[in-house]
Amino acid sequence: MKALEKLISLQKEHDASIKGIERELASLDRRGGFHLQRVGLVRFNPFNETGGEQSFSLAILDGHGTGVILTGLHARDRTRVYTKPIAKGESQYELSIEERKALKEALK
Repeated sequence: MKALEKLISLQKEHDASIKGIERELASLDRRGGFHLQRVGLVRFNPFNETGGEQSFSLAILDGHGTGVILTGLHARDRTRVYTKPIAKGESQYELSIEERKALKEALK
């Protein structure tokens, strides 16, 4: 009889432990969607006078498709960097062909 009582007591402890682990796992799952986890990179040459595809569009998104696109346009005498916010896989700003490609790559 004592062995059965001990098993029942252990089972209750295990049940409580499992419920705690399930709660923590659910919390990690909810928070995990907001971590940066999707990346798309496109290199290109926007100007005829430069070579080597030094310009780029980089999409960096979380699990919900929210983040930013960074675009760097490299010319012989300067490099300009632009950012465009992305929310749920969409931008409120018009995206260039390269930015759309980077976003598509990140959303795969």
